[in-house]
Amino acid sequence: MTIHFVGAGPGAADLLTVRATRLLAAADLVLYPGTYLDPEVLAHVGPDAELVDTQHLDLDAITDHLVRAHAAGRDVVRLASGDLSVYSALSEQTRRLDAAGVPWDVVPGVPAYAAAAARIGRELTVPLVAQSVVLTRTRARSTAMPQTEELEAFARTGATLVLHLAITRTRALMERLAPISGPDCPVVVVHRASQPEELVLRGTVADIADAVEAAGLRQAAVILVGRAVGEDPHGAGESHLYCAERERVSPASATPTA
Repeated sequence: MTIHFVGAGPGAADLLTVRATRLLAAADLVLYPGTYLDPEVLAHVGPDAELVDTQHLDLDAITDHLVRAHAAGRDVVRLASGDLSVYSALSEQTRRLDAAGVPWDVVPGVPAYAAAAARIGRELTVPLVAQSVVLTRTRARSTAMPQTEELEAFARTGATLVLHLAITRTRALMERLAPISGPDCPVVVVHRASQPEELVLRGTVADIADAVEAAGLRQAAVILVGRAVGEDPHGAGESHLYCAERERVSPASATPTA
């Protein structure tokens, strides 16, 4: 049997893909991250499936569940919050499965930063303001960051910054960003985007830490930093793709290619 790594999205039960819900309904075993997941997501799981909350398990224990289930011929879904392309420990888990000869595949999910941007109704790439998005994190009680990935270097590009796993260090991070991004640079914090406990905090590099600390946020939040997330980004332009002066070729006159 194949181990299906499935992105559970930001938490809302109706923000999973159709493929994800089908796999959950057919699974005999579902491993899920209880810390970040809205319990309603598990409503997609069949009534006879075994559920394992992985929040207190290390990678070896998780792998043991997966390998034993595969050997028993069980259909398995390994849920991950958001999307598996970032901060999901996918590489560590699949490396272990490869060594054990267990096949696996990946089903993408809605990433938390996308849900956060949708919640505040903001495009993270506003023409003439920011055309790049940097997804990064900070180090606290976690794996060391590569030496070349300094927050200040990312900030100097002017790109929109999305800070994951960083909410407990908001004040220290804003102090590092202030000389580069400016104390007035807009910041939005979205806690548990799309879930019942969702909370949105808006502020600036200068004052967002006060709001975060007042709210007592400790986990499950993304921090969006940049001019693009402001209420009315100064200097914003319009996309050339939809410009009235842009030359367009009608479908009828387009020359087909071989």
